[in-house]
Amino acid sequence: MDFFFVRDYRRKPRFFSAGPLGPIPAGFSKTREIWETAKKKVIGLNPRSLIQEQAFEHAGRDGQGPLRILHAGRQDERTVKARLFFFLQRQRTRHIVALAVEAVLVPFTGLIALLPGPNLVFYVLAIIMIIQWQALRGVNRALRREHELVADPLLAEWEAAVEAREEARYPELLDRLEKVHRLPTPRKLLWK
Repeated sequence: MDFFFVRDYRRKPRFFSAGPLGPIPAGFSKTREIWETAKKKVIGLNPRSLIQEQAFEHAGRDGQGPLRILHAGRQDERTVKARLFFFLQRQRTRHIVALAVEAVLVPFTGLIALLPGPNLVFYVLAIIMIIQWQALRGVNRALRREHELVADPLLAEWEAAVEAREEARYPELLDRLEKVHRLPTPRKLLWK
């Protein structure tokens, strides 16, 4: 599976894969309906972040050989490796802090269970914690794996358009990215 490390329209680095969003595990049947309702709410929150979280999880899976990451190639390989390393380190720190905050919030969501109706707040928080935990494990594993950095001219063209703020070119470039790399939703990943 190919992974992408490229800047979005705000010039912020993004990490994603061409793979589709996978299912979030749910192994208990008794609360399956509540779980599914909460999952729909979480998935609807911010698809850009969710896609990145799942890319981290996919990158951390055991695989053969180095992690193949496509990038714009506008900088030398050493600079890209350093940027990727610091990006992954920052993401790891962000996930640890988020999990710590969520762990503090979990007992309070239990109090909401006293209110009538399903405790969607608890399930939404639980799903977010599972996604964060899987992404954190993936980031940690991705940091230990070897990386094969591959410069892609289409990504270089995208970053050049972003740097020049040529928004009129964005739709055409995103369509080409979708076709060439079989990206499911490049607009959600890189643009508004």
